[in-house]
Parts: sequence; structure tokens; C-alpha cells
Amino acid sequence: MQVIPVPCLSDNYAYLVIANGRSAVVDPSQADPVLRAIDEHRVKLSEIWLTHHHWDHIGGIEPLIEECPIERVRGSQYDADHQRIPRQTDALSDGDSFDFAGVTVDIAEIPGHTLGAIALIAEGNLFSGDTLFIAGCGRVFEGTMEMMSRSLAKLRSLPPDTKVWCGHEYTVNNLRFAKTIEPENPEVERALQEAIAVREAGEFTVPGRLDRELATNPFLRFDEPTVAAGRDPVASFSAIRGAKDSF
Repeated sequence: MQVIPVPCLSDNYAYLVIANGRSAVVDPSQADPVLRAIDEHRVKLSEIWLTHHHWDHIGGIEPLIEECPIERVRGSQYDADHQRIPRQTDALSDGDSFDFAGVTVDIAEIPGHTLGAIALIAEGNLFSGDTLFIAGCGRVFEGTMEMMSRSLAKLRSLPPDTKVWCGHEYTVNNLRFAKTIEPENPEVERALQEAIAVREAGEFTVPGRLDRELATNPFLRFDEPTVAAGRDPVASFSAIRGAKDSF
């Protein structure tokens, strides 16, 4: 399975997934960048996978359906029930899986950013949408802080070599914030300098790796004693998320 980042809008990522001659796209906010990517890689697009319903993840659905032989538009059961994803054909719940060209794609419900947020996991690749970013996490719009912290705890239990493909290029700013939470953590400073160099070279910081996130991401480290500072886990997570909201 091959994953190709497709930059969209100002800082979004869609992802072209290619397996055994078939392709799907994750979170296409725009159609044109995706169409250029499938043309460049000479593949036909047959599926669209959505991590949640926000406009900057679903905006390309309709024009892609007009241009491509789309067979499936896959999103969460919650978003299907509330009709939040246009042209959705498949409704997915926690623990579900589906086959894509011989690749098994597993589903994890990760509510918090939205109530319908899901992660897609395939062959060691995690498509986390706006729930888990490299060195960060999304704002808590529809869920609760407890809900979001549980979702992130679920994701951090994946194998440490899992590749993290997230919804936005926020890495440098996230790591600058992480330094305010753990100023003495050398892994954060190392990751920050690497991310700055990558961006200055015009390259992407995706994919991340989960083991690196476990060492640097304050939203996965919220219950570490050095981060929690005596607070219970939910209070610690809430304090960090509140600080990031105003960073």
C-alpha cells in the first residue's frame, strides 16, 4: 500500500491511497489537487474515505464523483445518521473493517473534535483526521475533554511504528507549544528543529511516527507525571488543550 500526501487549501492534507492498482482518497477538501495526483500516478479513483464531516475535509466529494468512477464514499455511522457527509454510501462504527484491494482497513471511533470522528488504520498507517496531529490534537468542538482524552489514549495504544497521517500541516507551531509544556524535554527540541528544517526545504512533516509522538506530543503525554503536575488525567488534558487554544 502506498500513501501520497496531497496538499489542499492553505494547510490541509488529503491522502491518495494506492493498493494493487486501485486508489482511494482520504479527506479531499478540494478536487483539483486530487485529480492532478491521480493523473500523475496514472490510477483511477474508486473510493473516498472521510474521517469527519468538516467542510475542509469533504469539499471535494461532489466534483470528484462527477469526474471519477467513485464506488464508495465511506464515513462514520454518526455522520451518516445525521446526514453530514454528502453522497455517503457506507456507515462505519468502532471495530468495523473493510477490504480495499486486498488491504484490510480497520475503523476506530475517536470522538471529541467532532462526535462522528473516526480513524482509519491500514498496514501500519493511521489516518487520524483532526483528532491527532503531529505534536498536537484538534480542538474539542462537539465532544468533551474526557471524550477527547479517551480517543487519544486509544490511538496511542497502536503499535509504536505506526505512521501518522494527519489532517493539517501544523507541526512546527505544535512543537513550539509543546516546548512550553515540557521545556526540558530534549526530544521536543530535536523534533522542532527537524520540522523547521523540513518545512524550510519545502517538504512535508507527514508522516509522523507514533513512537515519536509518545515522546513529544503533550496531548498523548497528558497523564505523564511530569506533564500532569499532580492533576488528574482529564484535568491535565483540559488544561493543556485550554493553553493551546490561546497559544
